[in-house]
Amino acid sequence: MAIVITTTSDDKNELEMIAKKLIGDRLAACCQIIGPITSIYRWKDDIEQTTEWMCLIKTKEEQFENVEAAIKEIHHYDQPEIISTKIDKGSSGYLEWISVNSSGD
Repeated sequence: MAIVITTTSDDKNELEMIAKKLIGDRLAACCQIIGPITSIYRWKDDIEQTTEWMCLIKTKEEQFENVEAAIKEIHHYDQPEIISTKIDKGSSGYLEWISVNSSGD
């Protein structure tokens, strides 16, 4: 099953490094960096507001743990956002492309 993993950072260059590692290691077929976005969240009992970028990572479900480890290896946040959403439907050719290009080989 294909999934999209989302992560964010206040450092666009950091997300570019993560994306290049994931693509280079064949852990993901595609990474898209979107932004800037405004994130408002609670952290250590304070309400924070930060300008961030979002990275959408297209991969296979079985690669989640490997992608998570790669993100944590580079990411500077204490607790980076790393969430997965299953792709319920999609173009068969595109879903096959994700599968082939996120094989981890």
